[in-house]
Amino acid sequence: MSPPTTDSSPAETPSSQSTSATRSEMAAARLPLAYRDSCAGLLIPLNRCRFESYHLPWKCETERHSYEKCQYEEFKRRVKLMEQRREERGGRRSN
Repeated sequence: MSPPTTDSSPAETPSSQSTSATRSEMAAARLPLAYRDSCAGLLIPLNRCRFESYHLPWKCETERHSYEKCQYEEFKRRVKLMEQRREERGGRRSN
């Protein structure tokens, strides 16, 4: 049986891709706790690419773009969640 291939079509959003990594994968990659979020699965190959290419800025652009897009989508999701919670409280802020 051949290994599954991933089709990275532009129509896919980061939320539809499997971007999370297991705790053991994150620990093995030595990711700091602050970076162990839902986009860690994209950060691990990005850090590996950066290490292998000596952090040259023109290398690993695809991996960096994928990771940054995932971070942006995650931010938008958190903002939307916060707005929903604020509406539930009648527009009052938590602070």
